[in-house]
Amino acid sequence: MGRSDGTRRRTGTRARLLALLLAAALPLGCATDPPAPPAAGAGEAVDGSGRPVTLTVGVYGTFGLKEAGLYDAYMRLHPDVAIRQTSLSRADVYYPQLLTHLTAGAGLADVQAVEVGNIAEVVDTQAGRLVDLARAPGVTEGAFLPWKWAQARTDDGRVLGLGTDIGPLAVCYRKDHFAAAGLPTDREEVGRLWAGDWRKYLETGRRFAERAPEGVAFTDSASGVMAAAISGARLRYYDAGGRLVVASNPAVRAAWELGAAFARHGLTARLQQFTPDWDQGFAHGRFASIACPAWMLGYIQDKGGPDGKGKWDVAEAPRPGNWGGSFLVVPAAGKHTEEAAALAAWLTAPEQQAVLFERRGSFPSARAAFGLPQVRDARHPYFGDAPVGRIYSAAARGVPVAPVGPKDGLVNQILSDTGMLQVDQTGRSPESAWRAAMKAIDNALDR
Repeated sequence: MGRSDGTRRRTGTRARLLALLLAAALPLGCATDPPAPPAAGAGEAVDGSGRPVTLTVGVYGTFGLKEAGLYDAYMRLHPDVAIRQTSLSRADVYYPQLLTHLTAGAGLADVQAVEVGNIAEVVDTQAGRLVDLARAPGVTEGAFLPWKWAQARTDDGRVLGLGTDIGPLAVCYRKDHFAAAGLPTDREEVGRLWAGDWRKYLETGRRFAERAPEGVAFTDSASGVMAAAISGARLRYYDAGGRLVVASNPAVRAAWELGAAFARHGLTARLQQFTPDWDQGFAHGRFASIACPAWMLGYIQDKGGPDGKGKWDVAEAPRPGNWGGSFLVVPAAGKHTEEAAALAAWLTAPEQQAVLFERRGSFPSARAAFGLPQVRDARHPYFGDAPVGRIYSAAARGVPVAPVGPKDGLVNQILSDTGMLQVDQTGRSPESAWRAAMKAIDNALDR
């Protein structure tokens, strides 16, 4: 789930290795949040034998379910259930612990969150330790986007995770910077500048550079452009058989060359995403546009501050893509799997996803939510009342069904941080950086 608290911050391979060492020592239930009290009037939660039924939900970062009031709403509807949330602030520590405890069948919450970059590995390696949620009460396949439903489905048709949010793509841009460079500022006209092709986004950047305001780059980073282009490909890092194809996939190489072209033409602010310098780039208006998944709207508003209100707007991306998202899974080792499955189904139902979007900005993975007023009619005042519900719904419907591999998150991190960041910030040749990234991926995956 994309959030401004840094849960999507890229961490180095060294940090991930440290997290693996920590996994065995730290219990998955270690919480940074105090237990949430039952909603007023919920009464005592009991099961059929008279014992209290308390369901635990394990998440990373500020996941949003608690903050949006969804637990309290569920407890009001189900006075025989109490919900407690545990949260680890760092996703790179949370996930290795989750794998360790799934394997052990102990130390787990009744419901666990899984980020999209890890869902394939969970489905591939933990299928026997998770509950099939396709049969949970109220779950309907047709309510979800087909590509989101497919990401947590096994070969034999079980669905081991229900999607919470997604990260459909748009492009956020500064109207004042575009006007200064002689480019249109109306969001429909801006979208037409690059419609259908990320190379047109590059061409627009070169036009911008001819009359750019002093100290303002066209976009934040070459890595961000590369990631956005990859996010809309029908084949990314793994093929449908689970084989790593990052080195041979023309779509990945084309996205790499696109990012390198942005660096070569000096169109980026040479920033690394999710760092203090990147945050300052928003605050000081150091770039004019950015590939912008739905969850980034809140990030821009937070880091851009009051001065950015009305200067930013949202246009359609060159091509549909998805960057981010999460799932809820139910470990089979839990004591209350039936109740936990019902809770996971309710939390991911279209009506609750619409509430989560309205209150926290997490865009629904349930396409049935797109027609609900909280999504359909959504406008964002910080971005000039841009119709973000319409823009992101259209993008989400256009995302292709693409295989998700077991180490997608790690591969993406290396490709960006070990590879493209070096091209952007140090001037390393794209070919040399590509070879270094491919070698680092092989080493990280013990190939």
